[in-house]
Amino acid sequence: MRRRTVAKTALLAKLTAKDGQRDALLAVIADLGMKNVSGEPGTEIYAAHKDQNDANVVWFYEMYTDGDALAAHGGSDGMKEFGRATAEFMDGRPDLIFLEPTCAKGLDV
Repeated sequence: MRRRTVAKTALLAKLTAKDGQRDALLAVIADLGMKNVSGEPGTEIYAAHKDQNDANVVWFYEMYTDGDALAAHGGSDGMKEFGRATAEFMDGRPDLIFLEPTCAKGLDV
């Protein structure tokens, strides 16, 4: 069965680094992560944020043109490489929350 494609698809991801490894994780994100998404036309927003209350947490907000673009991103060789590169700094798997944008200031949803 084919998944229904919506106008926009978004993702909130919580990445928890091992104690004291958030800066190392952010370095991989800033380098490899940004290089990978630069060639993805369906990736509209890919933004990493430091948690102000937890020194080990990085939050990602991502927005894609549609569900197919999110699936292409998640299944890409670049994401597989990114997962391998960040694994040594991560304290477990990311927590993912899938979203459907409805209204926003500054974004075309």
